[in-house]
Amino acid sequence: MRSEAIDPVGVEWTRVDEKYITVRFITGILTWFFIFVVIGVPMTLGWVNVWWSPPLWVQIPGISALVLWAVVDLALIPRQVRAIGYHEREDDLLIRKGLLWQQVVAVPYGRLQYVDIEAGPLMRRFGLCQVQLKTASASTDATIPGAVRSEGARLRDELSARGQARLAGL
Repeated sequence: MRSEAIDPVGVEWTRVDEKYITVRFITGILTWFFIFVVIGVPMTLGWVNVWWSPPLWVQIPGISALVLWAVVDLALIPRQVRAIGYHEREDDLLIRKGLLWQQVVAVPYGRLQYVDIEAGPLMRRFGLCQVQLKTASASTDATIPGAVRSEGARLRDELSARGQARLAGL
């Protein structure tokens, strides 16, 4: 199934910065490293008879499946990042995410309570940020990860102004 199936007609998506791929690779590699350490230490202790570990015929397929999962997870990062986009319309902001489970969220400007920008140390190192849109609904997942910091600041100011104008009925 093609991705255009859920995209609104005539929408030209603004994509997040390509540097976000590197940020996701770094965090993904660190996460998988931690998982392999948590699994590998008890297995190694089992091999030297200090700790219990499952038999080798269970370990080999398990580790193989985990390595395959890690490789696929890391290989999909560029496509996942390139699937993230946003589009400012007259009355709302559209945010698009996902490859397999695609999602397009429309956030009406009149529902915006505030716009938040976050940037951890790694995101700051690459000049990126995450724009979070807060509405009255706790279930609204309205974030734009991987925006350039200047674009994040522009979005914060522009969307806040549009939200205030809609709340005031202008």
